[in-house]
Amino acid sequence: MATPKELYYEKRGQILVKNLRSRHFEAYYCANKQEALNKALELIPEGASVGWGGAMSCEQIGLMKALHAGNYRPIDRSLAQSPEEREQMVRQMLTADVFLTGANGISLDGQMVNIDGTGNRVAAIIYGPGSVIVVAGMNKVADTLEDAMTRARTIAAPMNNQRFGNDNPCSVTGTCGNCKNETCICNQIVITRHCRPAERIKFILVGEDLGL
Repeated sequence: MATPKELYYEKRGQILVKNLRSRHFEAYYCANKQEALNKALELIPEGASVGWGGAMSCEQIGLMKALHAGNYRPIDRSLAQSPEEREQMVRQMLTADVFLTGANGISLDGQMVNIDGTGNRVAAIIYGPGSVIVVAGMNKVADTLEDAMTRARTIAAPMNNQRFGNDNPCSVTGTCGNCKNETCICNQIVITRHCRPAERIKFILVGEDLGL
């Protein structure tokens, strides 16, 4: 029997899928990680070049492992042998067949918020790769766009700073300090409110807590 939390996520997921589709995104709701992995692989053609950035949720459903094991051409910057090779890989991702990402916040009416440090992730979301797949746990969903923005700035960004080990104010206080540090990861804040061309961006919403 489904738990109250699972039922809550499913009902909100149904609302969000409808709202995302009304904005010309492709959208699916998956109850768990395995369903999400199956759906993601269904959306990625064999032989495709695939890059990713800021995609903890994709990693948590086992997608990167499956791409490395399957008939795909993953662009994995973690395997770079030098800073120069890593930068080259990051640039290659901008023209990959498929780009994978998570989301820092999603409003229930279907708008996505992402914060980026260098901009490579949001750049790929906006333009370049032929297909973008967003894997997001339902913990990323907020009632309003303002709430999604707040989540991105005051929850996701401070936790990501801890993950990266940056010496920024929020790493110390746990609260956004609106800093201008050289290592600031809140340099680009992008709202994606509509998909053009239609269905280029595909959402896989997962009825579990994923990412930060």
